[in-house]
Amino acid sequence: MPKTIKIYSENDIFQNIETLRRNREKRNKLNEFLFEGVRNINNSIRYGWKLNSLIYSKEKQLSNWAKDILKKSKAKHHYELPLKLLKKLSAKEETSELLATAEIPLDDFRRIKMNTNLIVVVFDRPASPGNLGTLIRSADAFGVNGLIITGHGVDIYDPETISAATGSLFSLPVIRKPSHKELTPWLREIKGKFSDLQIVGTDENGSTALNDYNFNKSTILLVGNETWGLSAAYKQLCDAMVKIPMHGSASSLNVSCASSIVLYEICRQRSKEI
Repeated sequence: MPKTIKIYSENDIFQNIETLRRNREKRNKLNEFLFEGVRNINNSIRYGWKLNSLIYSKEKQLSNWAKDILKKSKAKHHYELPLKLLKKLSAKEETSELLATAEIPLDDFRRIKMNTNLIVVVFDRPASPGNLGTLIRSADAFGVNGLIITGHGVDIYDPETISAATGSLFSLPVIRKPSHKELTPWLREIKGKFSDLQIVGTDENGSTALNDYNFNKSTILLVGNETWGLSAAYKQLCDAMVKIPMHGSASSLNVSCASSIVLYEICRQRSKEI
């Protein structure tokens, strides 16, 4: 049964919650993050995330959805705030009626489920929360098994990333690793399980057109930084480098857009239903 705590001022509890919204270091230290939105909260519950708290105000009439979430809640705490404080926590123009904090899951490769139609995306050093969130959303939509973020980049648990992912962060395993070095032993392990495993990189100067490449094999798709592309270390891991054929004056595409096109092509080749 959650413990209800009423907060009347910007006390220590409020400040801790507010810091989770804007401070990556604090999120990592406390192993906790703040989020809002109906789809995000619904998916966090549906996919079994550990909720630490639900945050709301009774100064505003709660919807039946919010009342039901609170009634069935398994969170540790319920924080009841004045509406003016809730507004300070919400990033939405119209203040969310419910906000939540959850435990950050382990960055463990075992969270990625293996199957014969394996697709794993590796995004190296993402620079934009919007791009990362959009890629999480696309990966979820196209049946990707998991997304791995490597190198120093934007935070998976930044509110902007979570907002751009529109709920998919909670249904798609997304894990963080410091560099490609931590990835190499895992790749060796899954190559032992999937003899046909291929590692494919994306680059505007790739040697093979996307639609000419065969993706009917277990695939690790490597996506590079928005500015610098794939690092030399990642290029050395690749069995092939593919490019998206383009016309007009554009020389490249936004990384989340380009990755979505590649994922669509993988799905198109594997299933004529798409």
